[in-house]
Amino acid sequence: MSKLKEPKMKTHKGAKKRFNVTGTGKIRHAKGMKSHFRRRKSSRTKRLFDRMLVLNPVDRKRVQRLLPYGVK
Repeated sequence: MSKLKEPKMKTHKGAKKRFNVTGTGKIRHAKGMKSHFRRRKSSRTKRLFDRMLVLNPVDRKRVQRLLPYGVK
C-alpha cells in the first residue's frame, strides 16, 4: 500500500523570470519602462535602470505565493 503524497505547488513561470530571491530571502525586481524612450533619458537614469530593487513589503506576500520554492 502506497502513501498518498501532497500535490506539488507550481512555480509561476512569469514570476520566475521577473523576480530574484536573495540568499537572505529578500525578493528583488527590475524597474519597468527600461527601453521606452531610452534615447531621451539621461545617462544617469539609464544606469539606474540596471539595478535590481528590493520588493515592497506590501507586495511580498503576493509574489511569495507565486514562487513557493524561491527562484533558482
